[in-house]
Amino acid sequence: MHSMAQKKHVLLGVTGSIAAYKAAELVRLMIIREWEVSVVMTRAATEFVSELTFRTLSRNPVAVEMFAERETWRPEHIALADWADVYLIAPCTANVVAKLAHGLADDLLTCTALATRAPLLIAPAMNEKMWEHPATQANVATLKARGVRIVEVGEGELACGYEGRGRMAAPETILQAVMEALKWKEERA
Repeated sequence: MHSMAQKKHVLLGVTGSIAAYKAAELVRLMIIREWEVSVVMTRAATEFVSELTFRTLSRNPVAVEMFAERETWRPEHIALADWADVYLIAPCTANVVAKLAHGLADDLLTCTALATRAPLLIAPAMNEKMWEHPATQANVATLKARGVRIVEVGEGELACGYEGRGRMAAPETILQAVMEALKWKEERA
């Protein structure tokens, strides 16, 4: 059993994609490793997977609303940003990729991304046409240039019926990227 001092804090952002169901498996895999996991969801994400699913799997409250009632005086996005050793957004929609690239912070998930100093990882998930669009590719390039780690999209059958690139990477692949980010952070501490 890890001591609390050694316990890794992973903040998982979940956006409005059909791939959100895979984020539940990610939480399960992180809990098996005895990491502390907190989940922040966009309102759109709750249309795909319930808040209750993530609360049960993570054993922690789930943050969705920017202005929800708080238990402490600290703004939620700052508290979450400071708590995280790694901030993973999986799945990350084209919309959220664009918001992050342009510094837009209009919900709890994106405000937290701007406030954190933890390594930021994103696992994009979208239709191949959206993934290949020059705007999306430019946004991804901007994020990479800023040091955001991108977990490369997979190729195969997409939920929309298309075949191609754009599906979210497998949970095991994403977990490996999180472990690498945690190791990188420890080496710089």
